[in-house]
Amino acid sequence: MNKRKILLCCLILLPLNAWSVTPEEKGLAIAKEADQRDTGWGDQKSELTMLLKNRHGQESTRKIRLKTLEVSGDGDKSMSIFDSPRDVKGTAFLSYTHTLKADDQWLYLPALKRVKRISSKNKSGPFMGSEFAYEDISSQEVDKYTYKWLRDEKFDGHDTYVLELKPTYKHSGYTKQIIWGDKTIYQPWKIEYYDRKGDLLKTLTYKSYNKYLDKYYRPTEMFMQNHITKKSTTLSWSNYSFNNGLTARDFDRNSLKRAR
Repeated sequence: MNKRKILLCCLILLPLNAWSVTPEEKGLAIAKEADQRDTGWGDQKSELTMLLKNRHGQESTRKIRLKTLEVSGDGDKSMSIFDSPRDVKGTAFLSYTHTLKADDQWLYLPALKRVKRISSKNKSGPFMGSEFAYEDISSQEVDKYTYKWLRDEKFDGHDTYVLELKPTYKHSGYTKQIIWGDKTIYQPWKIEYYDRKGDLLKTLTYKSYNKYLDKYYRPTEMFMQNHITKKSTTLSWSNYSFNNGLTARDFDRNSLKRAR
């Protein structure tokens, strides 16, 4: 084990007052470890059922296919293709996540047969009518936030680190996030999102995870509750596959119009 990894393990495992480790240093070390554990999968495909529920309990369902390309030295590239219902069929969303600058995002609208660029000032807006914002569905790069370890506690039977994240990028819809991250698999079980006034806006919970390639964990279900609008969105994931041979060409702007 090299010196950097030894230091990282010490930061995570030793008591907070050992070696004068600050809550900020411990929080960053945990975030970097989580990122490192989810590096090296190359590319990924999956299928998604999105269940939208309004405050009156009325429901609507959308079917989506997703593909993602891991990018070395920058954020991931991803594309979401809507298969149903009919009014959104063929809609495609392309995202280039970046580490230190605003993400690039585009939406292809088949009815208009044109590609619309999503403004960097509009990342807090709802994604396709769901309770997930555009910034929620971007890959969460470490340098996009500052970190602070708050405490260790049990959540739904899981041993977790509780971290406070504050965005470092402009135009975020949040002042902070509070994350309950599993100490064993380094994946979140719960995230609280606080709006620009500092009030609790949404809560995201994860139901369970499956393990792929003997290393990578992916959720089976995510539930987002909006505490202001009383609306919710449930994402149910299936058919994950890796090493599909995807390349950057599968994620250029022209690929939006070719998406089927």
